[in-house]
Parts: sequence; structure tokens; C-alpha cells
Amino acid sequence: MNTFGKLLTLTTFGESHGPCMGGVIDGFPSGVAIDMGFVRQEMERRRPGGSMASTTRNETDEVELLSGVFEGVSTGCPIGFMIRNKDVRPTDYEQLRGVFRPSHADFTYQQKYGVRDWRGGGRSSARETACRVVAGALAKMALRKWGVDIRAYVSQVGDARLAENDADKLQALMAQVKAGDDTIGGVVSCCVRGCPVGLGNPVADKLHARLGYAMLGINAAHGFDYGDGFEGVAMKGSEQNDAFKLEGGRITTVSNHSGGIQGGISNGQDIRFRVLFKPVATIMLPQHTVDVDGHECEFMGSGRHDSCVLPRAVPVVEAMTALVLLDEFLLWRAYAPATNK
Repeated sequence: MNTFGKLLTLTTFGESHGPCMGGVIDGFPSGVAIDMGFVRQEMERRRPGGSMASTTRNETDEVELLSGVFEGVSTGCPIGFMIRNKDVRPTDYEQLRGVFRPSHADFTYQQKYGVRDWRGGGRSSARETACRVVAGALAKMALRKWGVDIRAYVSQVGDARLAENDADKLQALMAQVKAGDDTIGGVVSCCVRGCPVGLGNPVADKLHARLGYAMLGINAAHGFDYGDGFEGVAMKGSEQNDAFKLEGGRITTVSNHSGGIQGGISNGQDIRFRVLFKPVATIMLPQHTVDVDGHECEFMGSGRHDSCVLPRAVPVVEAMTALVLLDEFLLWRAYAPATNK
């Protein structure tokens, strides 16, 4: 599947070292002012070469809008866009033609399709997330109407915990990672403020399930929890329950162990969740593997790769969150009572 969403959909195309990446956003509401400066700002956060621990590949990631926007405003028609790949070096990956890199998609793609694009991973490359950041930037603009604010940050690198604004510690950790030949993973935490009560559905389309689906579709994502998450197993029900109270005539909760979602539906509190990212699979150290002819061999990574995905994953987490929430707002407006519109 290359299409994400229900009423609001994003279909992406392109390979890491092909001519371009791109996408089509369908179901986007009309009348939204499109700020290309903001799109560029979001792309700058994700782009290769922009982080101390990122690949040295240097892409400008300029976004070309092809349709769906007229005189700076969305028309309600499909929004087509393209990002040209400029700093491509497929020859850097020539050695990958005949081997399966450990923990990469090489083997599974070859077995499933009988053919694979070995140039930097082709379609399985994290380069595809550039398209998600474009769509997420547009979704953030549309969500401003409802006062929704989405903020993610790196909350853990390896076993080191970080506070939301601990930029100096993050930079120091990234420098340590970059100095070695190995890679490291960690956690990105996200908080959504301004969400009303009522987003999400019971049973099959719980809000946290849709968020989890979106997050686990990001390259290198290996875990998702919300609220107290896995750490909540050490708590008793009396400690974890969110008691209700009246505040200014409005029903709210004393605590937020639920992470802003109860019964699969947003309860008006901040939506909080975490996404675990594994260490980057490409390491500049010898590893044992098997080649396409079935012979065991040694392999060592080469080319341009991230040593840690975390800083560049932050805008991707925010983008996927924005796409889920805007889709939920459109569903809410379509199917809920007129008071929600």
C-alpha cells in the first residue's frame, strides 16, 4: 500500500535515487491558505545534511506544487507535488547489488517481488518520508482552524533520557554517535494540544490505533505507546485512573494517565504518545550475511547514511500525527452532529 488515510489520503511515489519523490493529497479541504515558507521550514527540519548525526547527502528538498492550489489557496482538488532528487550517487551502492544487508528490506523485497532497487534501498529508503512531511505541513495549516498544536521532540537516545528543551544534551549525544562507526536508536515523544472531545471511533478505528498505525509505518519505528504506556503496568488502577472534575463549568480530568484518549476517542486533554526507533541498520563495521546466490559472506556498510534517525524523525512524527488528526476532523465533520461542524 502506498496510500494512507480515509477521507484525507496521501499517495506517495518515487525511489531514493530515482529522478524524484512525490505525492498526491486527495480530500484536502478547500479555502486553506498555503504558506510555502512554512512547508520549506518543515522540510528543512527533515532534510538530509541538516543534522549532526544525519547522512552527508545534501538535498535542497524544494517542493514543486503541481495542482490543487490556486492563488495561494487550496481548491479542494487533488494536490500534486514533486521533490526532485539532485544529490544522487547510485554508484555508491553498487556493492549492494548482490548482498542482503542485515536488518534491511533487501531480502524481504527480493523474496516478495523477485526484484529490488538496490540504490540506497529504493522505495524502502527513509527518503520517502520527505513526501509525508510535505503533506503533514499542509495538514498542520488546515488544523490551525481548530487550534490544534503538534509538538514532538527527542526524549531518549540509547538509555539517556532528555527533557523537551534539552538541545545541548541532544547535540552532545549526537556528536558521540557521529564519532563512532556504529548507530543508536531512541524515542521521540509527541504532544498534541487543543484537540476537542470526540475524535476517533470505538472498536476498529480507535484514535490511538490510528496513531499507532501511522507511527509504525515510519521507517525504523519499532514501538508505540500512549499515556503511561508500558510504564503503566507498574501502577494500580487506583493510581492510573483519571478522576473527573468540573472546571469553569466544563468536565475535565485531574490527571492525564490516559494520554488524552479514552475508549478510542479523544477526551479533550493533551494527547501524548511515544515512538521507539531502532538503531540505523547500516553500520560501518563488518557483518555476516548471505549474497543473492546463496553464499555466506562478510559485508560492511558504505555510502551515506544516518548514524541516528531521531532528529530527522521528529518532523515525520509530527507530520503523520497531523495527517491522522485532519482526517479525523474531516470524518467528525462529515458524520457527527451539526454542532461539531
